[in-house]
Amino acid sequence: MKRAALLALLLPAPAMAEPLTVVLDWFVNPDHGPIIVAERQGWFAEAGLEVEIVAPADPADPPKMAASGQADLAVTYQPQLYLQHAEGLPLKRVGTLVESPLYCVMAKADGPVQGLADLKGRKVGFSVAGIEEALLHTMLRTNGVEPAEVEFVNVNFALTPALASGQVDAVAGAFRNFELHQIAAAGSEGRCFLPEENGVPGYEELIYVANPERMDREKVAAFLKVTERAAGFIADHPEEAWEIFRGWSAEVDDDLNAAAWGDTLPHFAAHPMALDADRYAAFGRYMAEVGLIPAAPEVAEVAMDLSAPAH
Repeated sequence: MKRAALLALLLPAPAMAEPLTVVLDWFVNPDHGPIIVAERQGWFAEAGLEVEIVAPADPADPPKMAASGQADLAVTYQPQLYLQHAEGLPLKRVGTLVESPLYCVMAKADGPVQGLADLKGRKVGFSVAGIEEALLHTMLRTNGVEPAEVEFVNVNFALTPALASGQVDAVAGAFRNFELHQIAAAGSEGRCFLPEENGVPGYEELIYVANPERMDREKVAAFLKVTERAAGFIADHPEEAWEIFRGWSAEVDDDLNAAAWGDTLPHFAAHPMALDADRYAAFGRYMAEVGLIPAAPEVAEVAMDLSAPAH
């Protein structure tokens, strides 16, 4: 007995499983509902996963962290994935968090902009050039307005205050699940014009990306299966899920997030691993057509379906 005890002391202890590090695109908010609900319910632990959820100091960092191996997964935007690929980052989409666009062009419901054609000769506020600018230009041209016929004003992320105060006639880059509630709190009613209804191919707002050469495929697939369970729970029990989510921190438990919760739920991917290859191909062609990338990549270069057999 003593000999066995001595041997047990001399043998190396089993290594603790490395946590799966998931870097969000920004601070925790209702967009991350399935991740937070799964963690708070203990479902990752049930699946044998220890998940470390990280909010980045700089929203530009998560893809770089996943590419370099500092993180196992990063939450990013499908349109950004094509830019990251063009820049040489070794990343692929491995799952989907929010499966439809949240971006919109927002105007006051009772204002002069009743349709995008009404933006001719008016001011539009924006925060970020590049992809958001390209989406807006497509939406304008689809409605017979050339971008040169619109005055663009950089409002430095103060989208709602700029619109509410009348500094601009509309804002581009609003999130339909948040800014509509923000402007309502400011005493105005907003109206959202949606990219997918105005010439922009459908795309996924938030996706999970990983470096396929560095990732643990089984562990990432297990993570996505748990978030699928959480998305189903949220769809079936939205109020109970909000109570679970709001318990994450005092910062998320406020009126704006409570209002945004209900508008976000319909956009969560019910099957996070499922890949719509045709949709990815179409958006890659769009990115090339608007000049944001030199050429559309093959879908297999930027996305993979972890539910399919590994090659």
